[in-house]
Amino acid sequence: MNTVPFVTVDVFTTERFAGNQLAVIPDARGLSDTEMQAIATEFGYSEVTFVLPPTDPANTARVRIFTPTTEVPFAGHPNVGTAFVLGQQQEIFGKKPDSNLRFEEKAGLVEVVLRHQDGIVTGARIVAPQALAIGPAIEVATIAACASLGPEALNGQNHSPVRISVGLPFAVAEVNDVETLSKARPNVSAFDEANACYPLEEDSFSLFLYTRTRERPWQIRARMFAPLDNVIEDPATGSASAALGAYLVSLLPDADADVELVIEQGADMGRRSLITIGVSKKDGAVREVAIAGDCVTAMRGSIEL
Repeated sequence: MNTVPFVTVDVFTTERFAGNQLAVIPDARGLSDTEMQAIATEFGYSEVTFVLPPTDPANTARVRIFTPTTEVPFAGHPNVGTAFVLGQQQEIFGKKPDSNLRFEEKAGLVEVVLRHQDGIVTGARIVAPQALAIGPAIEVATIAACASLGPEALNGQNHSPVRISVGLPFAVAEVNDVETLSKARPNVSAFDEANACYPLEEDSFSLFLYTRTRERPWQIRARMFAPLDNVIEDPATGSASAALGAYLVSLLPDADADVELVIEQGADMGRRSLITIGVSKKDGAVREVAIAGDCVTAMRGSIEL
């Protein structure tokens, strides 16, 4: 019987059994697409990553990312967690890892810088592989129905609900306050209807809700629902956080800006996560979006095939 080693990590946290769970297959050579999907479904985490030799030897690895139902082109916490796991290895496909890694993914090349403390890898910072994409606008009624909220719960003063992406698309909407955010519940039938109205080739309709205050505009509380991917709620969504940070900075009147946001997610699930987003804007356009966070190892084992 063949076995495949795996490592699970908790991402965007310094505490074990908090943050967002990720399973990493550090050497996925020999696995078929069907086996990768079956493994991702078996874990039931929001994502599982499969690491393969790079197509270009100048890069570190090729990384494939699967949800319980499909493969996605990019995601934030899988990249941070995968970098954390690989950075602790003696070698990656015959090469000794350094602090800078490069992952080949469907969305493009992902640049990674490992984070260290006292010589030990503690996490990673990645750069989103694609420029900010905005649109289409999403009806308020659609968002409200998906979240089991009334339309009055949404705050449209800063922007209307919209789909945004820096590698993976999400519908994003602001709600009035933390209390309202905590009351949100995904309505699967409404998500089905939204998916029909706003279809995607690479993924299904996912919703990222957030709230913030005037006093602390860059301290954000968020939740993400993707029930059509069998992810009722995600404790930390780096790709959505990066897209939101990029979008909010793009709305600033300043032509140039360097902003750091901290997004807290997963608190309503008992898996609090802290995601740091860095956005650089120059000459009126967002130039770079980075996602950073800490990780801790949770489990090691093997999968029988």
